[in-house]
Amino acid sequence: MSMIVPTETLVKYDNPTLVSKNTDKRTKPKTPKTDNKQAGTIAVTGSGGPLPGLPKNKLTPVEAQKNQQTEEILNSILPPREWSEEGQLWKQCVSSTPATRLDVINLQEQLDTKLQQRQARETGICPVRRELYSQCFDELIRQVTINCSERGTLLLRVRDEIRMTIAAYQTLYESSVAFGVRKALMSEQGKGDMEERIEKLSEEKRDLEQQVLELKNKCDAIEKRENENRKLEEKKHQEEIQALKKTNTQLQAQLEGIIAPQKK
Repeated sequence: MSMIVPTETLVKYDNPTLVSKNTDKRTKPKTPKTDNKQAGTIAVTGSGGPLPGLPKNKLTPVEAQKNQQTEEILNSILPPREWSEEGQLWKQCVSSTPATRLDVINLQEQLDTKLQQRQARETGICPVRRELYSQCFDELIRQVTINCSERGTLLLRVRDEIRMTIAAYQTLYESSVAFGVRKALMSEQGKGDMEERIEKLSEEKRDLEQQVLELKNKCDAIEKRENENRKLEEKKHQEEIQALKKTNTQLQAQLEGIIAPQKK
């Protein structure tokens, strides 16, 4: 299965080696040429160790075993990169060459350069800045692991914990965004119903206000009519009282007229 040629990285890798597809064994390393496509990758990743195919200094069995253990730990922390190009399978392992003070200074300069070239944001969330700092941290883990594998393993745990925390926050953010979108869609869908209900309630309110006004006018008319009726009744009552008083006066005068001759 073909893979894309690995891109530039701040992690220091050895020169790529050619791997046979049929036997899946490592063949004689191929020394890269300046006009080859891999030359660009090698120039970027850098090589602090001896070129494959060139004679190395003879190591004691203890040193050879220690280097092998270091390479195994490095490969477990930073797995080798593999890709296919022109029908050939290439493999590139992380470098096991110890880092010097100059390498650390160069790493810092490369980090600053990459941040400027890729226009990474200085503040806020920036995937480019996060990627470059992640590569820089991997390179620091590689440098520390070569000198002390236990310290490198501990830094690996720290790196994995940071990545897991960031992934958890990212999942939480995506869930929050999805929840917000769902709520927005639900509110948008129910907006028409709510507007229709508001219009209906407003119409009912206008009808009720009209009914209140009509009833108020009716009450005023009834109160006015009742006041007029009361005044008429009072006037009629007063007239009846005056008539009764007049009749009483007449009867009293007649009665006195009848009683007076009898006394004489």
